[in-house]
Parts: sequence; C-alpha cells; structure tokens
Amino acid sequence: MSTTYTLDTATSRAHPVPEPVRRLSVPSIAARKVDGVTAEPIVMLTAYTTRMAQLLDPHCDMLLVGDSLGQVIYGLDTTVRVTLPLMIAHGAAVVRGSYRALVVVDLPFGTYEVSPEQAFTTASAVLRETGAAAVKLEGGEVLAPTVSFLVERGIPVVGHVGLTPQAVNALGGYGARGRSPGEADRILADARAIASAGAFALVVEGVVEPLARTITEAVACPTIGIGASAACDGQVLVIDDMLGMFERVPRFVRRFDDFATRIDHAAKAYAEAVRARSFPAEAEVYRPKP
Repeated sequence: MSTTYTLDTATSRAHPVPEPVRRLSVPSIAARKVDGVTAEPIVMLTAYTTRMAQLLDPHCDMLLVGDSLGQVIYGLDTTVRVTLPLMIAHGAAVVRGSYRALVVVDLPFGTYEVSPEQAFTTASAVLRETGAAAVKLEGGEVLAPTVSFLVERGIPVVGHVGLTPQAVNALGGYGARGRSPGEADRILADARAIASAGAFALVVEGVVEPLARTITEAVACPTIGIGASAACDGQVLVIDDMLGMFERVPRFVRRFDDFATRIDHAAKAYAEAVRARSFPAEAEVYRPKP
C-alpha cells in the first residue's frame, strides 16, 4: 500500500510532519532483494503506540505491531493470550503515528489456523480497521496454502519460521531452534514453502546462525532476522528490549540504550521536586489576567 499524506501542522501532537510523505510499499520492500542479494538491509522494529511510531518512523523501513505487546505492554506470560481487538487497536495507533514505514500487524493465535477462509476474514478485518499494509503469521508448510490464499486475494503476508512464540506450548520453551539436523531441515522446508506460497518477506527467529544463512540463500524473498544472523536481509527487535526497558532479555538482543535507568532517575527527580514543593514553579502555573 502506498499512501501520500498531506498534514495540517496546526493540529495535534499526532500529526507533526509538515510535508507530504510517501509510505514504503510492499513491492518496494520485496524488491530490496535482487538475485539473492540485498544491498540495503531492511530495518524493522516493533511499535505499539502512536508516539513510538512517530519516533521510529524516520529510521525504519517497516514497523511491526507484534503480538509481543501482550508481554511488553500487558504483562501476559505468552503471546497466546493476545486477542484480535488488541491487535487492531494497537495497529491503528501505529498507522496513525507513521507516514513512511510499511506497517505490518501480527495475526493473533487462534484467528487464522483453522482454514484459509478464517485467515482471510481475520486479515481483511485487520487491514480494513487499521490501515496497515500487511499481516504476519507464524508457521511453516502446513500454512503455505493459507499464505497463498491470502496473497491471491490481495493481502500481503510476512511469514515467520523458526522459533514461533505462538507455539511455545508445543515447543516447550523459547530455546534456539535448528540445532539438530532433522529440525534444521524442517525449518528450511518451512521457509521455502512459505516463500514459495507468496510471502513478500520472512521473519526468521531464534535459529542457529548457519541455518539462518542457509534460509536467506534459499528463498527469493527478503529474510528479517531476530536471533538469527547478520547475513539475513534485514533485522527486527522488540523496541522495549532494544531500549533496555527490561532487566532480562534474550542473548540476541543488543541494548542500544538504558531507558529503564533513565526513567527511574527521572521519576525519582520528579518525586523529590513534588515533596519539596519545588514543582510546579512559578512558570508552570496559571495566574489571573490583569
């Protein structure tokens, strides 16, 4: 989806960009990979709110409204408990806050696995109600017919193979996948099947590094790694992990900042100012007009 926005600079915080901006499209992302080579890696981060989307949009090619919001925002133990209304609400918020990046929304567990028809009903509702450009779904060969069904009906799809968090109960945890030759072969077959079915990009999560390289070489669409390999055609991280909001993160996360400590210091300074009655100061209160 390619959309041009003309923004009113006199409106609210939600519309800070003064000039028309053309959003990146699904074909433009897919075209990054030519003859197996991606000269410009794809930059993706998760976003769950309008304000975060505004901040990330200038720097990212794609914004993923991940079902990881269940854990990051709502404190759920797994993504399995995330609902479709939650994904739609946050997806719409991210679309409202972004003007350049292509927005992708996760389909939550239980809303697409029964049949291609169920997946189409869910995915079409997500695109219609959020304004996002694409959906992402987890799974391998068994879901290839569903991916094909969606793509043939005009719904762009990002696949997701390897460690698939929605299947955590079946996998028995969040450990790296593909360590055994048999499991590596299955994941490679999954990647090939989803790519061949028409996915325009493929998230490869939590697999051993050589397998991620092999998958990237084996599929025509761009791969986006998370806990995979620098050889992937792009990378994605959960924004809160990347910003250092949590004490414990997977080994594949690099903390590019320490927001948790900075927020702690700011909250402490605020509390001290309130208790000392130094906030609000004269410049921060209203006085009667003369």
